[in-house]
Amino acid sequence: VQLQASGGGLVQAGGSLRLSCAASGRVFSGYAMGWFRQAPGKEREFVAGISRTGDSTLYADSVKGRFTISRDNAKPTVYLQMNSLKPEDTAVYYCAADFLNIVTVTSRVQYWGQGTQVTVSS
Repeated sequence: VQLQASGGGLVQAGGSLRLSCAASGRVFSGYAMGWFRQAPGKEREFVAGISRTGDSTLYADSVKGRFTISRDNAKPTVYLQMNSLKPEDTAVYYCAADFLNIVTVTSRVQYWGQGTQVTVSS
């Protein structure tokens, strides 16, 4: 599956951004989707995941209550709505796809999209 992320940018602390990740190449509804991020000098980390049907979601503690992951299997696209952004959210954000189940470990991700930069100024 091919993934194309977009929507990153520069925002002030407290602001919002919505990331999108358009998928193509395979049956989108067969894949759980997720978002990961990597800040300079740090390991890539899990941010949020959503099941194939969208009825189950999972979030890292650091973003719980501020970020919302969703998907539209008809488009087919996965979204990450990011509210109340903090400077520590600054990172390159990557979308990811995994056959059947949500994956939170970077080494187990099957497909990666290219990253999109999110910068939060204080």
